[in-house]
Amino acid sequence: MNKFMPFALPDIGEEEINEVVNSLRSGWLTTGAKTKQFESDFAEFIGGGVQAMAVNSATAGLHLALEAIGIGPGDEVITTPYTFTSTAEVIRYLGANPVFVDIDPETFNIDVNKIPAAITSRTKAIMPVHVAGLPCNMKSILELAKQHGLKVVEDAAHALPAVYDGNLIGSLGSDVTVFSFYATKTITTGEGGMIVTRDAAIAERCRIMRLHGINRDAFDRYTSEKPSWYYEIVAPGYKYNMTDIAASIGIHQLKKAWSFQKKREKMAKRYDEALQDCPIIFPTKAQENHTHAWHLYTMRLHESATIARDQFIQEMSQLGIGTSVHFIPLHLHPYWRETYKLSPEDFPCAFAAYKQEVSLPLYTKMTEEEQERVIRSVRQILLKGK
Repeated sequence: MNKFMPFALPDIGEEEINEVVNSLRSGWLTTGAKTKQFESDFAEFIGGGVQAMAVNSATAGLHLALEAIGIGPGDEVITTPYTFTSTAEVIRYLGANPVFVDIDPETFNIDVNKIPAAITSRTKAIMPVHVAGLPCNMKSILELAKQHGLKVVEDAAHALPAVYDGNLIGSLGSDVTVFSFYATKTITTGEGGMIVTRDAAIAERCRIMRLHGINRDAFDRYTSEKPSWYYEIVAPGYKYNMTDIAASIGIHQLKKAWSFQKKREKMAKRYDEALQDCPIIFPTKAQENHTHAWHLYTMRLHESATIARDQFIQEMSQLGIGTSVHFIPLHLHPYWRETYKLSPEDFPCAFAAYKQEVSLPLYTKMTEEEQERVIRSVRQILLKGK
């Protein structure tokens, strides 16, 4: 019996391990020099004169971003139901309401043609999600936002390093972009995220609010050789800072971001080629001058498949292969369904994608032999009797 292959594994090298050990031996474990270095490295990586603020999760980053642009009770933020709940829950943290817009059935990203109908006098922002690492139609989204005086916060949890029209996601004309470094993401710090913006006022607000609303950094106060104990609370902030231990991992993961992307892209292409004769709808590719981050390989079972999606997942598990579903649309979950009186048919494209979608393992630590095992398993199940 083959050992069970999980859906995802982090790709951690000796560089990350040694940097963490260095932090442990330094006597400084929380937000400090390593976090500042990671922020500086990340801002340089994205380019375009951005500032970067490290936080303990992308969820925290999205919350801080919306708070910093002034989202409050009764406001509306347009987003997609085809995402993880954190995208929408941060809107509710601030007493505002998410307004869901259905997806493009090919890309799984928000359908920009349906956004205008969702805009009301209470709309304050648009929050697109680059699902699986495929960039949204940002040109149209930014044009709509400018036309209606709206802010744009990109949920780029899947999108490092994704490129839109020759520019890295994070360096476009949005007000804020937020990345995730969760354990399954394209680069990881275990838990963590990064806020990126060119707006100095937004950056300063995020820095203050990520650590209790304190107007002075703890690292500066505790490492100063002169008395530096005084600080002021200028707002009721949160506890969202990243630790130096996490940043130590991120410093070296970031250096590998492009090599990781190239390997993921190669693996996605191998799936495409090896499964051509299977009843599969393959993931949408990035257009010319765009780059897919390939966080996920989101295939769909074609209607001609002789097996249902749920049974396919079950049989893959029986063969020792972990898979996942991205996503169970938010309007199907009890909280969102009941709070906003939603039904499956309200967002038919998201609902249809969900019923067909299954994500195959796609991670850089996977060997060619392991990917071949996934391919054999998929073919065994989908081509049974052929």
